[in-house]
Amino acid sequence: MSTAAATSSTASWRDYYELGKPRVVLLIVFTAFVGMLLAIPGLPPLSALIFGNLGIGLAASSAAAINHVLDRRFDQGMKRTQGRPIPLGHIGERRAFTYACVLGVISMLILSLLVNPLTALLTFGSLIGYAVVYTVWLKHATPQNIVIGGAAGAAPPVLGWAAVTGTVDANALLLFLIIFAWTPPHFWALAIARRDDYAKVGIPMLPVVYGVEFTSLHILLYTILLVVVTLLPYLTGMSGLMYLASAVILGGIFIYYALKLKYRPTPSWPMKTFGFSITYLSLLFSMLLIDHYLSIRL
Repeated sequence: MSTAAATSSTASWRDYYELGKPRVVLLIVFTAFVGMLLAIPGLPPLSALIFGNLGIGLAASSAAAINHVLDRRFDQGMKRTQGRPIPLGHIGERRAFTYACVLGVISMLILSLLVNPLTALLTFGSLIGYAVVYTVWLKHATPQNIVIGGAAGAAPPVLGWAAVTGTVDANALLLFLIIFAWTPPHFWALAIARRDDYAKVGIPMLPVVYGVEFTSLHILLYTILLVVVTLLPYLTGMSGLMYLASAVILGGIFIYYALKLKYRPTPSWPMKTFGFSITYLSLLFSMLLIDHYLSIRL
């Protein structure tokens, strides 16, 4: 049987669903949604919530699918990614790229026609930043790839803010800064756990080039920086005491994870740190939202 025929017969909706990295996209849409709700005192227009999140989510899925296509050769050599649809042969490269382009075009049409041009422009820039600049160049050019490339991943709350207000102000950039500072300790924990995989395919992640001890030190330093950054919404008056208490408690737990990773690691601790980092960001943004609406009511 030919590759094309095999692809045609084995591809399912689940394969296309996985191309879009749904768990990653869910977090992206959530932070964009929080950005929308924080942008104004009351509730945003329903159209901005529906079409803004839909467009941002489709754009994120498009970028993820492009990432699958461009990283296909590396995915084949890594245990973590060998089960993706393209390495398995369920979906061909051309079909996956076409699917990504369709999602991208639909997302841009939705955002430009039903939301506003600024959101469409910023979302397109974020898509290109991740799918092309990071995947094609930064990922293979420097061990600081995730630090520089983190700007694309930190954009969703700014996109959500712009979808509601048509502008980007300082508070939106604070949300960007939080995710930007969160990205290195989040991803480097995973990179430590998958160090051998990255080394095998020649991707210069920080633990591959400089070692686990060096990387764990930088995870700790970036986590401390992150905790300081998360205090800014309170210090600038964007949020209140409820958020501040949550940021301090969650930050203290994250620092504990980073300290143990640096000084008393176990084989499973990098993945535990990675898992907690996702919980951390979700809870932190949830508390921003809760504080926002309770403060308004009070």
